[in-house]
Amino acid sequence: MAVYDRLIELLKDKEVIIQTHNFPDPDAIGTAFGLQYFLRQFGIESDLVYSGKIDNNNTKRMVDMLEILIYNSEEYKDFKEDKCVVTVDGQKNNSNFSDLIGDEVACIDHHSWTTAYKYLYVDHREWGACSSIVTDYFIESGIPVPKNVATALLYGIKMDTFSFSRGVTDDDIRAFAFLHNSADIQQMRTLENNSVELADLRAYGLAFKNTVVYDRIGFAHINLDCPDSLIGMVSDFILSLSAVDVSVIYADRNGGYKFSVRSEIEGVNAGKLVAAALSGIGSGGGHPTMAGGVITKENVSLLGTDHDFMIRKRFLDVGMVMLEEAARQRALMEQSMA
Repeated sequence: MAVYDRLIELLKDKEVIIQTHNFPDPDAIGTAFGLQYFLRQFGIESDLVYSGKIDNNNTKRMVDMLEILIYNSEEYKDFKEDKCVVTVDGQKNNSNFSDLIGDEVACIDHHSWTTAYKYLYVDHREWGACSSIVTDYFIESGIPVPKNVATALLYGIKMDTFSFSRGVTDDDIRAFAFLHNSADIQQMRTLENNSVELADLRAYGLAFKNTVVYDRIGFAHINLDCPDSLIGMVSDFILSLSAVDVSVIYADRNGGYKFSVRSEIEGVNAGKLVAAALSGIGSGGGHPTMAGGVITKENVSLLGTDHDFMIRKRFLDVGMVMLEEAARQRALMEQSMA
């Protein structure tokens, strides 16, 4: 019995919404679009819905170019309490998942599992991209993937793994190989070559101006409200600096702060780092290599009078403990092998 058989049985003859995380990125949209087509092969129709906005240039182009019909929750008119909701690329009760009208019955996600919510169906695999999980449904079922769906899934995988250089698994590579001959590679190139808007340069400029590095942890405060995707792009860029192994980028957001954290060293788990650093004043989590977090307006006062100093201190304190523990574990391993 294939893992998706339980999902088909659960959704058969139901009205279905596939919900992405707020401010969806290419992986979230690729996952939703791929799942929508897959379910249709079993007679199950669904609508794609998100909260927030699609705020990144390459994601907007992806939706337009591949003719993906996805609704903003403020514009969607067909919410019902008894509609089945499948959450993709995130989990109910997470800070980046709005609670929409409907019954959340299923979840497909690749992030670390954090919710206590009891879904009726869960497909959780900590792969590099959520799109790879849905691609595996096509691989296992033998259902052919149309060109636009293959392109969406492949682009989602490539973006979330930072062109197969971050958090990638053998399963992501297998998904890539499966999709490659079906996808439109020229469309992929067009999307990749149009990823930055002119307005984004202001955020980059502020980040460069405010970048500081302590003990190979790079910090940058973008003191304006900018899209989640852009904060992540800046975080990736800061991480590429030779003096940086961990990047902590935070932008102003509704009177509080939105965080993007990246790590390329084994001893510092980005998800655990942001969760511990923001404990008691905010929330966060994610993968070992990439994570996000938030401090809301209500908790900003807990940072005292110098917000930048306190944020950096919290992350440095946790990061140094992680590095020391990693060094201790390595020493013990070396002793045991001697």
